[in-house]
Amino acid sequence: MAEREDVGREVLSALDKAKTQAYHFKSIIIAGMGFFTDAYDLFSISTVAKLLGRLYYYDPALKKPGTLPPNVAAAVNGVALCGTLAGQLFFGWAGDKFGRKKVYGITLILMIFASIASGLSFGASATGVMTTLCFFRFWLGFGIGGDYPLSATIMSEYSNTRTRGAFVGAVFAMQGFGILSAAAVAIILSSIFDAAFNRPAFNVDPIRSTPPQADYVWRLLFMFGALPAAATYYYRIRMPETARYTALIAKNTEKAAKDMEKVLHVQFTDAEEQVGLAERKSVPSKAEYGLFSAEFARRHGSQLVGCAVCWFMLDVAFYSQNLFQKDIFSAVGWIPSAKKMSALEEVFRIGRAQALVALVSTVPGYWVTVALVDTIGRWIIQLQGFFFMTLCMFVLTFDYYNLRGDPCPTDTSKFCGGNHLAFIAIYALTFFFANFGPNATTFIVPAELFPARLRSTCHGISAASGKAGAIVGAFGFLYASQSEHDGKQDHGYPTGIGIKKSLLVLAITNAIGFFFTFLVPETNQKSLEELSGENEVEAENRH
Repeated sequence: MAEREDVGREVLSALDKAKTQAYHFKSIIIAGMGFFTDAYDLFSISTVAKLLGRLYYYDPALKKPGTLPPNVAAAVNGVALCGTLAGQLFFGWAGDKFGRKKVYGITLILMIFASIASGLSFGASATGVMTTLCFFRFWLGFGIGGDYPLSATIMSEYSNTRTRGAFVGAVFAMQGFGILSAAAVAIILSSIFDAAFNRPAFNVDPIRSTPPQADYVWRLLFMFGALPAAATYYYRIRMPETARYTALIAKNTEKAAKDMEKVLHVQFTDAEEQVGLAERKSVPSKAEYGLFSAEFARRHGSQLVGCAVCWFMLDVAFYSQNLFQKDIFSAVGWIPSAKKMSALEEVFRIGRAQALVALVSTVPGYWVTVALVDTIGRWIIQLQGFFFMTLCMFVLTFDYYNLRGDPCPTDTSKFCGGNHLAFIAIYALTFFFANFGPNATTFIVPAELFPARLRSTCHGISAASGKAGAIVGAFGFLYASQSEHDGKQDHGYPTGIGIKKSLLVLAITNAIGFFFTFLVPETNQKSLEELSGENEVEAENRH
C-alpha cells in the first residue's frame, strides 16, 4: 500500500512540475474546439432569429416584417440553455462516476448530430418547424452542457501548477472565436444568397424582400456547427484518462503512470509493477466523504456556494446584454429599421455588428485573462471584473437616455443627440470586463477547488447555476425591460419595469457577485491536492 501511494504521489507531483510541452497545447485545441462549437451553436441563433420571424410569422395586416412571437422566441432561444443546464448536471456526475474519458466523446456526438438535425428541422407549418427545431436544440444544449465540467476538469488535471489557469482559461477562451465564427458564417451565407437572389427592402416590396431560398441560410448556419466538432472527435476519444482520475478514483497507479509516461515523456519508478491488484482496490478512509456529507460541507460548502452564486450572478448580467443592444446598434447606424432592409441584408448587418463587438471586446477580454491569470491570480481578476461591470451598469442606469439620445424627428428608428461613442464604449467595456473577469474565472476555479472524485460534479453544479442565471437574464429581463407604459412595449409583450430599472437591477446583481467572490479562495500556484485537501486527508490517514 505504501508503494502504491508513493507511486501515485510521484505521478501527481510530476504532473504539477511538468514543463509545458506539445501535448498541453494539443489538449487545449482538442478540448477548446468543443467550446468553439458550444459558442458557435449557442450564439448563432441570434444572427438568424429575425430571419425566422420574417420567414414563418409574416402577417400582411401588420404592415411590418414578421417577428417571432414572444413565446416562440423564448422557446427557440431558451431551450438550448435549458438543455445545457441539464447536460452540465448529468455529465458532471457521469464524469466522476464513469471517468472523464468514457463520457467525453458522447458530448461531441450529441453536438454533431443535434447541429445537423437542427438544420433539417421539418414541419408542415411554422409551429411544426419551430417545435422540431426546439427539440433538436435541447439535445444540442445537452451535449454542450456536458462539455463544461468535462473539458474544465480534464484540462485542469492534465496541467502543471505553474500554467494551469492559462491552460484552462485558453480552453474557455475558444468561445470567443466560436462567437466570431458564427457571425462570420452568417455574413458569408447571407452575402452569397443575397448576391444570388437580390431582393428589395421590405418597404419597397414586402413579399419579395424575403426570398423563399433564405430558408436555407439558417439551416446551413446551424449545420456548419457540426464541422469543428467532427474534426476533433477522433482525437478526443484517443486522449488517455487523466492520471488523477486513474490514480485517485480508479486506484490504478500503474495505469496512471504508464499513461502519463506516454504523453509527458517521463519515466516513473518501477515500483508500480510491484503493486498487486488487491492493493489497488479502494480503501475506506476519511477521504471518501460524499457530496452531501457534513465533512464536505465543512471543507468545501462555502466554496461551492461562492462558485455557484458568482456564476449565477455573472450569467444574469452577461446574457441580458441584448436588452440595450438594439438601441446601441440603431444609435450608431449599424442596423437600420427592419422595414428598410431585406431579410438577407438584415442577417448580414446583425452578423457584422456581432462580429465587431466580439473583435473589440469579447475576444480580447478572454485572452487578457489567459495572459494574466497565473500572474495576478483568479481572485483579483474576478473581483475587478465584477467591480467594473457594476460601475458600467450604474453609469448606464443613470445616464442611459442622455447617452443614447432621442428618436430622430425624420426617422424614429434612429437616435439623434446623445453621446454615441461613449454609449458603445461602455457597452463594449461591460463585455470586456465580463471576459477579463468572472466569465473566465467562474469556469476555471471550480475545476481546481474540489476533490478529484467530486471535481466534475461540483463544476457541473456551478455551471448549471450559471445557466439558470442565463435563463433569468436572457428571458426574465427581456420581459422586465419592456416599457412601463402600455402601448410602447414591443409587439406581443406585456408591460415591464422599463430599461433603466432593469439596468439598476443588473448593477445590483453584479455587486452581489462581487461580494460572493470573497467566499472563493485564491487557487493560483497551488496543486489540486493542496486545494482540495486531499494531501491533508492522506496525511491524517497515514497517522
